Amino acid sequence: MTKLLEWVFGVSVIGAAWALMTFDLLNLRLPVAYKEVAWPMPVYLLVVFGCYSLATVGYRVATFNDCEEASKELQDQIKEAKEDLRKKGLKM
Repeated sequence: MTKLLEWVFGVSVIGAAWALMTFDLLNLRLPVAYKEVAWPMPVYLLVVFGCYSLATVGYRVATFNDCEEASKELQDQIKEAKEDLRKKGLKM
């Protein structure tokens, strides 16, 4: 199962449970307090997901690894290419 299908399945299960509780489709006769909590639940979950996403991106940016060796190697290759082009008559 792909990651997308896992997410779609999870959201579908949560959505079905929310609809059953909010609209009382199974005649469970839930107290009014439960319905008042269940009604705005999708908004709460969306806010929580946004906060989680923001925290994840912030953490990944803060712990991003610098590749100093690769940077030095790339700069050396650029210098080498410039010297090679100068030898062939290209002016920069």
